[in-house]
Amino acid sequence: MSSKMTSGSDIGQARRAVEQLRMEAGIDRVQVRAPDWERMGWGGMGLVSKAAGELLQYCVEHAKSDPFLMGIPAAVNPFKEKKPCTIL
Repeated sequence: MSSKMTSGSDIGQARRAVEQLRMEAGIDRVQVRAPDWERMGWGGMGLVSKAAGELLQYCVEHAKSDPFLMGIPAAVNPFKEKKPCTIL
């Protein structure tokens, strides 16, 4: 059997994937303007799906309380070393 031959299950799986993509491409999506994108310097991306717009809005609203973006203050950081380890 040649390695170039494709099994029937691979063809069936590819057909299902193509049908799924066709179905998803045909879905009407609600598009909204993302006003914060211009403020953030992403001016070229004006129209986004409603879900992407809501996600962007959530991220912008909660950015100030995100420890990954703002860091953790040393006074409340539970992982900060209490005192350095000194090896003689």
